[in-house]
Amino acid sequence: MTFVLVVIILALIFDYINGFHDAANSIATIVSTKVLTPFQAVVWAAFFNFIAYMIFKDHAVANTIGKTVYKEFITLPVIFSGLIAAIIWNLLTWWWGIPSSSSHTLIGGFAGAAIAHAFFTAWDKGQSLPALKTIIDSSKIGKTVLFIFLAPLIGMLISMFFTLVTINRNIWLKTGILTLCIIGIWFSFQRFETSKIGENISKYFKVDKYSHEIEKLTVELDQLKSSDKAEGRMEKMAELEKKLKDQSDKLAVSKKNVELSKPFFSDYEVKGSESVAEHILEVADIKPIEISKLQDKISLYLELDRKKAVKDKGPNKLLAYEAAQSAMDSLKPMTKKLHEVGFETLSTQMAAKLMEMNYPLGVDKVQKFKESIKVNVKSDLKKEIAKADNLVIRICMMAILFLFIIAFIYNEKMRQPSAARTGNMFKKLQLLSSAAFSVGHGGNDAQKVMGIIAAALMANGEIADIKQMPEWVPLACYLAIGLGTLSGGWKIVKTMGTKITKVTPLEGVCAETAGAGTLFLTEQMGIPVSTTHTITGAIIGVGATKRLSAVRWGVTVNLLWAWILTIPISAILAALTYWVTSFFVK
Repeated sequence: MTFVLVVIILALIFDYINGFHDAANSIATIVSTKVLTPFQAVVWAAFFNFIAYMIFKDHAVANTIGKTVYKEFITLPVIFSGLIAAIIWNLLTWWWGIPSSSSHTLIGGFAGAAIAHAFFTAWDKGQSLPALKTIIDSSKIGKTVLFIFLAPLIGMLISMFFTLVTINRNIWLKTGILTLCIIGIWFSFQRFETSKIGENISKYFKVDKYSHEIEKLTVELDQLKSSDKAEGRMEKMAELEKKLKDQSDKLAVSKKNVELSKPFFSDYEVKGSESVAEHILEVADIKPIEISKLQDKISLYLELDRKKAVKDKGPNKLLAYEAAQSAMDSLKPMTKKLHEVGFETLSTQMAAKLMEMNYPLGVDKVQKFKESIKVNVKSDLKKEIAKADNLVIRICMMAILFLFIIAFIYNEKMRQPSAARTGNMFKKLQLLSSAAFSVGHGGNDAQKVMGIIAAALMANGEIADIKQMPEWVPLACYLAIGLGTLSGGWKIVKTMGTKITKVTPLEGVCAETAGAGTLFLTEQMGIPVSTTHTITGAIIGVGATKRLSAVRWGVTVNLLWAWILTIPISAILAALTYWVTSFFVK
C-alpha cells in the first residue's frame, strides 16, 4: 500500500506541475494584453480549472490515458517510472521556457516504462520479446501522435475564421454567421453525444477487451508455430486455438449486442438513460455479459483478499496466491449456472464452496462477499449511457457565442462605436474567452492524471476497471491542477504572450475562444491533446490573419521540434528510470 500511495502522490505532484507549466496557456494572452495583472490572471484561471470538475463527467480522456497500455503490463513500478520521466521532462522544458506538452510527456513516459517492463520480463524468463501491439494500444497512441499536428492546425483554422468574422464591419452578417455557429455546435455535439454512447456501450459489452485478447492469442499462436521447440507444442497450440475460438465467439455476441442497441442511442435526449437501457436489455443477449461481469467481480474480490493475505502472512506469499487462484478455478465454472439458479442462490453456493475449501472467508464475511460480487446490468448500462451526456458543454459554448453577439450588437447599435470603446469591449470579452479556455484546460489535462491514478489503483487490485474510479480521484486532480495554475509559469508566459506574435485584446479573444472550442471538441472525442499545442496554433492563426510576417516562424519551428521530440524522449527517460527502479522494487 505504501508504494501505491507514493505513486498517487507523484501523480498529483505531476498534476500540480502541469498546472504551473501550462498556466501560461490560459493566461499568456490576457496578461500580455494587460486585461488582468499576472496575479489576477492565475487566480482567474485556477478557479475555472476547478470549475471543469462540475462540467466534465464522462472522463473520456482519462479512459484513453489509462488504457494506453494494456492491463497485463500495468504495474506500480511502470507507472512510477512513467511519472518520474514525465516530471523530469516537464521541469526541464519549464526551466528552458519551452511550452511542451504535459499530455504527451505523460503518454510517452507511461508507454516507454511499459515497453521496458515487458522486454525485461521476457528477457529474464528467456522468452521471445513481445510484439509492441500487445503491450500498448497503437490506435490510442496513433491518435495522440496525429493530434500533435492536428490540434494546433484546428486551433489555427478556428482562430482565423473567428478573427475574420469578428473584424467584419457588417454587424448583421457577423451575428448571422455566429448564430449559424451556435446551431452547428448544438447538432454536431449532439452527434458526439450519440457516438460516445455507442463507444461506452461497446466497452461495456467488452468489444475492445475481446478484440485485444484475440490479437494477443493470435500473436502467441504465430510465435508458437514458428518456434523450434517441439515438446508439448501441439498441446499448447490446441489450447491456444480453443481459447481463440472462445474469445471469437464472445466477440461476435458482443458486436451483435452493440448493433442491436444502436437504434436506441438517439432516444437518449428525449427519453433518458433508463428508457434506452431498458430497450437495450430487451434486444441484447445479456446472459454472457452478466456471467463475464460476475467473473470479473469474483476475481477482483479474491485479488484484494490475496493482497491482504500477503501482508498478513509475510513470507507465505505463494500460499496466498495459490489459495486465491484455486478459489477462482473452482468458482469460475459455477458462474455459468447464474441464469439457472439466480444470483442469490448462486452467491450462497459460492460462499459455501469457499468455506468448504477452507478459504478464509468466514461466516461474518459471507454477506460482504455476496455484495461485492453483485451484478446489476441495468444500473451499469444507465451509468454508461448517462456519462456521455454533453448538454452542459453545449449550453456553455452556445452561451459564450450568444454573449459575443449581444456585445457586438450593443457596441455597434446601442452606443457610438469608437476605437477605445471597442478595445474595452474586447478586454471584457477576454475575461469570458480566457475562462472558457481555462475550463477546457482543466477538463482536458486533469483527466490525464485521473487515468494514471486509476491505472495505479487497477495495478494494486483496488478496482477492476477505470470506470470504477473513486470520486476522490477527479476531485484531487482538479484541485492539484488548480493549485498548480496558481503558482504560474512566468518563463513560458513570456514565450506564449510575446515571442510568437504580438496579441491585442481582439486577437486574444479570438485565440482563446478557438483554443477552448478545440479542447471541448477533442475532449468529446476522448483524445488527449496538448493545451500548449492548441493555444499556440490559435495564436499563430490570429497572427497570420493580419499577415504571415506577423508570426515569428523561427520560434514556431523550434516549438514544433520540442513537440515532436517529447514522446520519444519521455519514453527513453521512463525506460531508463524503470531499469534503475527494477533494482529496488520487484
